[in-house]
Parts: sequence; structure tokens; C-alpha cells
Amino acid sequence: MTMDEVNALDTEQFVEKVGWVYEHSPWVARRASASRPFPSFDDLCARLSNCVTEASREEQLDLLRAHPDLGTRARVSPSSTREQAGVGLDRLTQEEYDLLLELNNAWKEKFGFPFLYAVKGSDKFAIMEAMRRRLNSAPQEEFEEALRQVFRIAGYRLEEIVR
Repeated sequence: MTMDEVNALDTEQFVEKVGWVYEHSPWVARRASASRPFPSFDDLCARLSNCVTEASREEQLDLLRAHPDLGTRARVSPSSTREQAGVGLDRLTQEEYDLLLELNNAWKEKFGFPFLYAVKGSDKFAIMEAMRRRLNSAPQEEFEEALRQVFRIAGYRLEEIVR
């Protein structure tokens, strides 16, 4: 889709086409829809992320919690499945899977939401190292980093549909 096509969508069409980029959180696209027209791709990304930034803490936390654990073998969205497969998280050894499961559990216990990492261009080793390192972060610091990662993920996903 071009930016002209994005701007020509009605609200429901916009939410249908763009709402999925924020994992199971179409409310982000619904709110951003009122900001149209978007003069550029960067403006679209910024306005979507601003909707999250301006949301309540509870809405932000719900958005973070909507993301799956990395490396999970549970059912996840097609976009998450594709992204994780692209960096080898679907091909972990049993030892790697057990370690990732342990880290995911420690992460959620400490922070109350899954570890978030924009995996594009990375690999399973870098992801697990980042997880180990960021596990030492303060809760507010990690909350802010998780939102930054969500914005990066959404930007990558938007690049797939808007040109």
C-alpha cells in the first residue's frame, strides 16, 4: 500500500490493514486513524507510537503482555511466528529451549510482562544475551525499553505493508 492508499482508508479499513502491527492491540490503529492524513511513512509510525505513549499505564502494560514469550512453542500470531522463525527461535536445541524458558519465567516474574526484543536482523544468541543483560535492569527502565522494542517491531511490520 502507498501512503495515499493508507490515507484513503476509512477507520475500519485502516484498523483492519494496520491494527495488527501492534500485537493484538488494534486500539492503537483506531486512535491513530483520527490523525490522518499521514504525510509520510515516518509520520505514520510516529503517530502510532504516540498513541501508545499517550495511553494509560495499564493500556501500555496490556500491549506489552499481548506479545508472546520469545521461543514459545505455544500458538502465537502469524507475524510473531514468522519473525521468530527468521532468527532461529523455532529451531532451538532442547538445552537452548530450556534456558529460554527459564529466562522467560524469570523475566515475567520480575517485570510482569514478556521479554520484548525486535528480532529482525538478530540471532538467537544475541537475543538470549540481551535477555540475560536486561534482566538486571530496573523495572521502570525495562518498561521504557520494552515500549521502544514494541515501536521497532511495529515499524518493521509496517514496512511489510506500506511502501
